[in-house]
Amino acid sequence: MSVSGDPAASAHLNHAIALAVENVAGGGGPFGAVIVTGDGRVFGGANRVTADNDPTAHAEVVAIRHACAELGTFDLTGSTLYASCEPCPLCVAASLWAHVDAVVYAADRHDADRAGFDDKRFYDHFDGIAPAITITLSAADEPLAPFAAWADNPARTEY
Repeated sequence: MSVSGDPAASAHLNHAIALAVENVAGGGGPFGAVIVTGDGRVFGGANRVTADNDPTAHAEVVAIRHACAELGTFDLTGSTLYASCEPCPLCVAASLWAHVDAVVYAADRHDADRAGFDDKRFYDHFDGIAPAITITLSAADEPLAPFAAWADNPARTEY
């Protein structure tokens, strides 16, 4: 999805970029994101990794958390995520879990790499080029116990 010729989409992408620049001025990382719901509500987020000592507080995740909290739902179906930079695998996964319909970004992973961010190793890991961490299936006494408890709980919230 290109924002060329779509003034509203261009404005949202530029908003995400402005959030990133503002975040840098405040001592944060150079990443901003905006969630726009199907009915036009806008929720922004900026990278909070160093500010909160939270490696998962990427701008996209912060925007998703903000939107979900404000809307009272974990389902953002019908929404678009605008990001100042290509979302890393964590942010893509968060977008998938939130059921975001589309992601639009400005700078790419190579731009982030040139700026000193190590996202490339995560892309390489998922591409199977050079795994960044060992992930191993191992035996446990009752590995299916959480799923059994879930299935037996009539008050569970499906997602």
